Amino acid sequence: MHARELAVEGAFAFTPTVFPDHRGVFLSPYEESAFVETVGYPLFPARQLSYSVSRRGVVRGLHFTAAPPGTAKHVHCPRGRVLDMVVDVRVGSPTFGRWDAVVLDSRDRRSLYLPVGVGHLFVALEDDSMMSYTLSQEYVPENELALSPFDPALNLPIPEDVEPVLSDRDRTAPRLDQALAAGLLPDYRTCVKIEAGFRPGRAPCG
Repeated sequence: MHARELAVEGAFAFTPTVFPDHRGVFLSPYEESAFVETVGYPLFPARQLSYSVSRRGVVRGLHFTAAPPGTAKHVHCPRGRVLDMVVDVRVGSPTFGRWDAVVLDSRDRRSLYLPVGVGHLFVALEDDSMMSYTLSQEYVPENELALSPFDPALNLPIPEDVEPVLSDRDRTAPRLDQALAAGLLPDYRTCVKIEAGFRPGRAPCG
């Protein structure tokens, strides 16, 4: 498995080794030894496993979770193809306001680790694209927040050759500066403390 650090502090992309034969393929989106070597500790205890299926052009995000409780994510795309983006919205982070984008698909089988407090967005590039999520916290609607994926200050690389399909919440979500002024963004130090609870021998925070 190959790991690559992204432009957002604490976020990583993992490309697994794929074993094809006449039956199909076998691969492991998560390998603890490679994850620990890269991140420094094992993946968090999973509190929820979820997946979404989207047609081409669907934009899901930009989403983040209030911290506390904060939610870390491990995501991959077992079917189809998406452009996945991670955005640092943690106030005080050394990479605040930065983003990185990675194509996740059923060919290279990459996965992403998103630390607590960062924003997540993807654009479905093919019909019937499936995204699989492993989450450190269960979904609680009142803790889930959104930012505009079209914030000109972020200038996210939404492909111009797709017709964006958004939920009402995402279409009317505030810009980053508006959320900052309203005190909605997570604090970097708080997020780091929550992640410290993922380390062996530490009880999860939040």
